[in-house]
Parts: sequence; C-alpha cells; structure tokens
Amino acid sequence: MHSESRQGTLALAAVCLTSLMFGLEISSIPAILPTLEIVLHADFKQLQWVMNAYTIAVTTVLMATGALADRYGRKRVYIGAITAFAVSSLVCGLARDASVLIVARFLQGTSGGAMLICQIAVLSHQFQAGRERAIAFGWWGIIFGIGLGFGPIVGGAIVALLSWEWVFLVHVPLGAVSLFLAASGVQESRDPGASSLDLAGIVTLSLAVFCLAFFITQGPDLGFDSWAAFAVIGVFAASSIGFIFAEWISPRPMFDFSVFRIRNFSGALIGSMAMNFSFWPFMIYLPIYFQTGLGYDSVGAGLSLLAYTLPTLVVPPLAERAALRYHAGLVIPLGLFAIGLGFILMKLGSSVDNASWLTMLPGCILAGVGLGMTNTPVTNTTTGSVAAERAGMASGIDMSARMISLAINIALMGLILVEGVRASLQAALPGTIDAGTLRSIAESVAAGTVLAPDRNVSSTVVHQALTDGFGWVLLYGGVSVWILAAISFMIFGARLPARVVAQGSAQP
Repeated sequence: MHSESRQGTLALAAVCLTSLMFGLEISSIPAILPTLEIVLHADFKQLQWVMNAYTIAVTTVLMATGALADRYGRKRVYIGAITAFAVSSLVCGLARDASVLIVARFLQGTSGGAMLICQIAVLSHQFQAGRERAIAFGWWGIIFGIGLGFGPIVGGAIVALLSWEWVFLVHVPLGAVSLFLAASGVQESRDPGASSLDLAGIVTLSLAVFCLAFFITQGPDLGFDSWAAFAVIGVFAASSIGFIFAEWISPRPMFDFSVFRIRNFSGALIGSMAMNFSFWPFMIYLPIYFQTGLGYDSVGAGLSLLAYTLPTLVVPPLAERAALRYHAGLVIPLGLFAIGLGFILMKLGSSVDNASWLTMLPGCILAGVGLGMTNTPVTNTTTGSVAAERAGMASGIDMSARMISLAINIALMGLILVEGVRASLQAALPGTIDAGTLRSIAESVAAGTVLAPDRNVSSTVVHQALTDGFGWVLLYGGVSVWILAAISFMIFGARLPARVVAQGSAQP
C-alpha cells in the first residue's frame, strides 16, 4: 500500500512538472519576441510563426495521441513525448536562424500536445477514487495554471537574468527530471479493446484540425477571400467529412460520438470550450491594455496581471471538493457565470475616468476565481464520465475542444479589438483619413505599438480608441461565456436528483 502511494506521488509529480513545461511554452514566448527580432533578424511574419507553429502543432496531434496511447500504452507514449519535447526544446535554444526555430517550435508543439493528452490519461487511470482523484486533478490544475499564468513574468525574468535561449533550454533538465518521475511512478495502461489503430480517423482529423488552425491564424495574411484561403477551407471541409465517414464505418472509432449522449461529458465539454471563449485568449491581450492603455511598464503590467492569474491557482482544490459535494453540473456553470461577470466588471473598470489597476481589480479577481472553479472540474468530469480504458479518447476530445476554441478566439478577439479601435478612430476623425490608413493605425494601436509622429492622431484619441476596442472584447468574452454557461447548465440538467449529487462529478 505504501509502495502504491509512493508510486502515485511520483506519477502526480511527473504530470505536474510536464504540465508546467507545456504551459510555459505557450505564455512565456511573447516576452522574448522583441529579442528574437534583433538576434535572429526575424520579420513580423516569422515572429507570428514562432507563436503559431506551436499552437497549430498542438491542435493537430491531440486526438491522434489519445488513440495511440490507448492502443500502445499511455506510459510508453508519455515517455516518448517527454523525450521529444526535451530534444526539440534543445534545438529551439540552439537555433540561430528564424526558419530553424519555427520548425523546431512545430516539433515542440507536436510533442507538447502528446504530453498534454497523456497527462490527463495518466491521472484518469492512476487516480480513480473520488477524493484522491479530486486532489490529483486539483494539483494538476494549479501547476498548469502557473505555467500559463506566470509565463510572461518567467519569460521576461529569464531574458533579463540569463538569455533568450534559456526560455527553451530550461526544458532539457526539467525533461530529464520528468522522465525519471514518469518512469518510476506512472503505471502502464491501455485500452484492451483498441486492437487496431484508426488510421483513417487519425489522418483525416489531424488534417482537418491543421487546416482550420492554419486558416484562423494565417487568414489575415492570405486574405480570407483569396484562392489560397478557399483551398485551405476546401481541404478542411473534405477532411472533416472524411473523418465523420471514417468514424461511422470504423468498428472501433477513435472519436466515439456516443459519449455525447452522456450528460456529464457534454456539459463539461461545453465548459472546456467556454473558458477559451473568454479567460485564456484574453490573457494575451490584457497585458497590452495594462501597458498601452494604463501606461504601466512591463514589470507593472506583470504585477497587475497577478490579480487575473493568482485566483486560478488557489481555487481549483476548493472547486474539486465543491464538485464532489454539490455536483459538477452546478459548479461548472457557476464558475463560467463568475468569469462572465468578471469580464463585465473589467469593462466597467476600464471605461471610468482615471482607470487604473484598482478599477480593474474586482473584475480580474472574479474572472480568475471563475476560471479556478471551472478548469479542473471540467477535465475531471469529461474523463470520469467514460470507462477508464477510454480515458485517452475522452481527454483527446476535451483538449481538442479547448485548443481549437482557444485558437479561434485568439483570432476573433484580435479582430474584434482592431474593429473596435477602428470604429472609435473613425468616429473621432470623420473623413480625415482614408480607410486603408485608418485600418493600419487601428492595427498599430491594438498591438500596443507607439504611433509614428506623422500620423497626426492625438494621444487622447488613441487612448479612447484603445479603451473602446477593449470594451468590445470584454463584452464579447462576457456575453459568450454566459451563453455557454446556460447551455452547459441545461445539458447537465437543471434538476439534479439527490442520487446523482451524492455520486459526485466523476460519475456518468
């Protein structure tokens, strides 16, 4: 019994450490982009690809990894993913050319996505009792939140104290420690029914997800009405149809559509998507507002961002206990409602005279609390609502929903921000600037770029335009998450029988 407990502790440590590594590689990279522009002589499009290559790769491999882990063993695939992540991180740190770094980032995202799926599958298999499962997922949520929430601060600190290479190279020793922990603590598990691999499903879904992510992230450069964009969408549509057909005829489908008949699974999956319609994509844009809109330096903006991120680290264990006591069907929608209310409070706080971090504080804290209430219960519920041997498939659907909705909403929030700024500028400067120049100025303001002196636009007008644009984004995030909260609550079932409540969130 003592040996099993020690093994579980080592497995949880491995999962938490690799989740930290994964999160840092999403959120710490923006802090080093200005340095990469100088050192690697990278242009703006190359810098975009340094970010996008990782996200696109992650979304491409999620479901395929779940199927491979179910078939060949979760521990085996997990260890392989950790090794590949460490090696690709080493290549990123040694890169002296932007093109090499972009390719290495794609490989890093591929292994990172595989690592992420295996984390959830390992937790689902190794921690099946209600209380220990809640504790394990609670710790995973805290560490995962640290990686995502503190990435900008960590990245900036590494660049200041060491050099940009160590933002990547730090994962080599961390990967070595993770390999030891995983080899010592993770139990091998697989789906005994996965006797064959759904190759048609893997290929068609991976191609469809890649094309969708590529279209969303590169659409503005391609031109949404260009032949290249139409070709990408055509391949996406054909691959999606092919995937549905492949899963329909497969005796052992990778993507089991029957799980959507499980209320707990579907309700929690809506919660996974809702967080990425609001909290996580806005985290990319909030530092811009703190710096350009409120005038803080990078350190001040990072400290102000703590009000948004710290609650996500404190609340998950409480949320898991609440889900066990009151059922995830109540806790998840309530958490989503809190995120939406936080966004509305931030909108109000940003629109007052003499706005500051204090006027933003209530909304930031409430949104963080809502995220903490939602983040780990949704994952625990989706994987706990299916048979243990199908945990890889369930975690693949959950993380695919998260990453795809995240990619979509990063692009949508950026578009909404630019359009909000443009509309404000147009109202303040009617007829004085042509449409093309106006859009160029709006994109510069939305990106937090200081305007050139010859643009002849006052700082007052710029500041108001940025505030208006962020108001649009905050309204979109708040309303979207409220709508999805209502849908989630209805899917779970507004009237939860006492029998179900007593069973806890991990039951179908």
